[in-house]
Amino acid sequence: MPELPEVETIVRDLRPHLVGRTLTRADLIRASVLRFADPATFQARTEGHRVGSVRRRGKFIHLGLSGGEHLVIHLGMTGTLTLQRRDEPRAVHTHLVLEMDDRRQLRYRDPRRFGRILLGRPGQLERSGALPRLGPEPLSPNFAQSGFAEALRGSGRQVKAVLLDQAMVAGCGNIYADEACFLARVRPDRRAHTLSRAEAGRLLLALPVVMREAVRLRGTSFSDFRDGFGAKGEAYEALFVYGRGGLPCVRCGGTLQQTRLGGRTTVYCNRCQS
Repeated sequence: MPELPEVETIVRDLRPHLVGRTLTRADLIRASVLRFADPATFQARTEGHRVGSVRRRGKFIHLGLSGGEHLVIHLGMTGTLTLQRRDEPRAVHTHLVLEMDDRRQLRYRDPRRFGRILLGRPGQLERSGALPRLGPEPLSPNFAQSGFAEALRGSGRQVKAVLLDQAMVAGCGNIYADEACFLARVRPDRRAHTLSRAEAGRLLLALPVVMREAVRLRGTSFSDFRDGFGAKGEAYEALFVYGRGGLPCVRCGGTLQQTRLGGRTTVYCNRCQS
C-alpha cells in the first residue's frame, strides 16, 4: 500500500496542478529519504526548474523536470503526496516540501519511512539500479499482448508471488492480487505452472478490471492512503475478498478463508476459487 490504483489516483489529481509550474524551493527535511543524488545536488537541480510531466510507472510517481531529470517518488507503505496551501500546518513526518511559483506546496509525508525519493535522468536511474526493472502495466491497452499469461504459466512459484513480483507485472500489490484471483476464480496459493491457458487468461483479464474499478473509486483507504488533496479513497467498500477473512463470500455465501502467503495476509474463497 499504496498500489497501482492509489498511485494512479494521486498522479491524476496532481497532474493538472503541477504541469507548467516552476519549483521555487525544495525543503528536504529528512535527507535519508533521498536515495539517489545528494541533498545539495537535489536542491540545485529542482529549484528553478519547471514541471513538464507527471506520470506513473508501476508504483513510482515521475515528475519530469525542465533540466531533463526526473524527480521520482515511491510512497512505500505509508507515504502520501499531497498538494496544500503554504499556510496549512505541516503534518508530523513530512520529509519533503516542494514550493511552486503559485505558492502552493507539494508535501511528501511518510511515517514509517519505507518510501524513497530519487533524482536523475531516467536512463541513469535504471542503469544504477535505483529504479527496478518493471513488468507490463495492467492499465496499458497492450497488456493483453504483453506475454504476461505465458510468463505466469511458466513459473513454479505460487500465483500470488508472481502477481506481487514487479518485474512480472507493474503496480500489483497485496490487495489487488487477492481481488484479481477472486475475479478469475483462481486460488492464490496455486503453483502458477499448474494453471490452464483458460485460467491464466482469466487472470490476465481480471487484473485490469480490478485496477480500473479501484481507480474509478479513487483507491483503497484502510488507514494511511490519501489522494492528492488529502482525502480518502472509496474502493474499500467494493472489495470482494481482501480484508474480509471469515465473512461470507459475495458469490457463493461460503466463509472466506484467511491465511498468509510469503508473509502477506491472503484471503480467498475455497469454494469459488480452485
